[in-house]
Amino acid sequence: MRTTTLPRLRRAAFATALIPSLAVAQSAKPVRAPANNAITAAKMRADLEFLAGDGFRGRLTNTPENALALEWMKARFQWLGLKPMGADGSYFQPYNLSIGALAGGNDLAVTRDGATAHYTLANGFYPHRFSPAAAATGDLVFAHFGISAPSLGYEDLGGDLHGKILLVLDHEPGEADSTSAFDGVVTSEYANPLKKALAAQARGAAGLLFVTDVQNHQAPQSFEASSHAYWPDQPPRLLPYTLAAWADKLTIPVGQISVPLADSLVHGTGKSLLELARTAESARGSSPLAIPGVRVAMTTAVVRKAVPDRNVLAAIEGSDPRLKDEWIVISGHVDHNGADGDQIFNGADDNGSGAVALLAIAEAYAKAAAAGQRPKRSVLFAAFNSEERGPLMGSWGYVETPAVPLEKTAAMLNMDMIGRNEEVPENGGARFRGLPVQTSESNKNAVTLLGWSRSTQLTAAVERANAGYGLTLKKNYDNNVSQLLRRSDSWPFLQHSVPAIWFHTGLHPDYHLTSDRADRINYPKMERIARLVHETSWELAQSPGRPALNKR
Repeated sequence: MRTTTLPRLRRAAFATALIPSLAVAQSAKPVRAPANNAITAAKMRADLEFLAGDGFRGRLTNTPENALALEWMKARFQWLGLKPMGADGSYFQPYNLSIGALAGGNDLAVTRDGATAHYTLANGFYPHRFSPAAAATGDLVFAHFGISAPSLGYEDLGGDLHGKILLVLDHEPGEADSTSAFDGVVTSEYANPLKKALAAQARGAAGLLFVTDVQNHQAPQSFEASSHAYWPDQPPRLLPYTLAAWADKLTIPVGQISVPLADSLVHGTGKSLLELARTAESARGSSPLAIPGVRVAMTTAVVRKAVPDRNVLAAIEGSDPRLKDEWIVISGHVDHNGADGDQIFNGADDNGSGAVALLAIAEAYAKAAAAGQRPKRSVLFAAFNSEERGPLMGSWGYVETPAVPLEKTAAMLNMDMIGRNEEVPENGGARFRGLPVQTSESNKNAVTLLGWSRSTQLTAAVERANAGYGLTLKKNYDNNVSQLLRRSDSWPFLQHSVPAIWFHTGLHPDYHLTSDRADRINYPKMERIARLVHETSWELAQSPGRPALNKR
């Protein structure tokens, strides 16, 4: 474990930096959440220097150090006397991840005009990682984007698809349209290829082939390079997991084919792949189109392995006989990106900051409860794991088998990266895609709310609570190509109709680098944000009503 001792001048500066936040708190609306002042910068700093220290080696999923970090979170919840909310009376909620390994025998056989051609990883076909080891034969049907979204009035999978091999486009319609019903320019869950495959399977399809949506992505493609990148000779350090609860449901083979191959397959329709892809850009979906004279036999040889994983869950039970069965969820993920030899990705801001803030808020609730002040609604403290992998595997695992009913979950407050100031440099590259250039100084008082547009009532609750803290609440990234909205653990809750907001102080040049260390955290600001989340959660727990999602 790496420890840091503040020099005298830095200690003085640290103490001085506390003064503005205290002044704001004293002059603004009084705080109502009991034991709110138990949340302190000093406590969170001590916790963060430990959790983000070198001893935990970046807390990578499926490593001893990650397991130890989860045990530490559990021990802290237990020490506070919180109720365990995991399996069998424990604090741990288990779920499985799934990882695919390539085996021999992957093949796509296409029969046209009495002749059969074979395609492999080297010349136009590879299996998806989540595909089972399976084989299927059937006539080929073009199913546009392969999306079934009845709630949006959109359908690509109508008609009889039993026994068919579907050819579908990657992504979703209107991906660059900010007014798209599919979450604007944020990639929706309907674009998830595994979820497309499950939808096709549910309609009776025998197999699924994906191809690039060429109307949106027309750059020249080296399929051989793409295949090698997808299935590298050696597994990457950061493994691309999916959720076993999803993958285990899939029984049909799923693969990817090259644009030239797909273009040749649809020739019998009288249109090119590009022309068909353009017709798929529909607001309501399109009927599947049979491709005459093409029969496909596909074999996917993928060995799927289950990897046990777990979240840490604890609770304070509510006091109101009627409301205690409803829940407020407060969360922060524990994992980060591990280490590469002696290069440690400590993940102090991402997301040691949210994890230790979760502990601080839990302590405030525990102290209040010990003094006889319990919230009316119950509060669940969720330390999610594997947010960085998949991504969001811990929170997706949670909503698949929630510890408390999702329909009884009134709101979810997520903390992920709350320890810095947003700073977007010029020419920052893909890591800062879609974000305007801005300085750390310009954001010294700011916290971004992600999900603010999904529930006006929940956002209003945050704004009311903020009267005691005077933070600048930024509401600017819910419909942005940066994809921030879907990049943390509030996203799966939104997908299950739970009002959710993510508190986030923004990306910065140390994001996902070895320089994201505990000595770079803005602790006074982090204290104010953690107190704001606590105050918001208390108001939500006390309110006779619960926030609703906006109609979309």
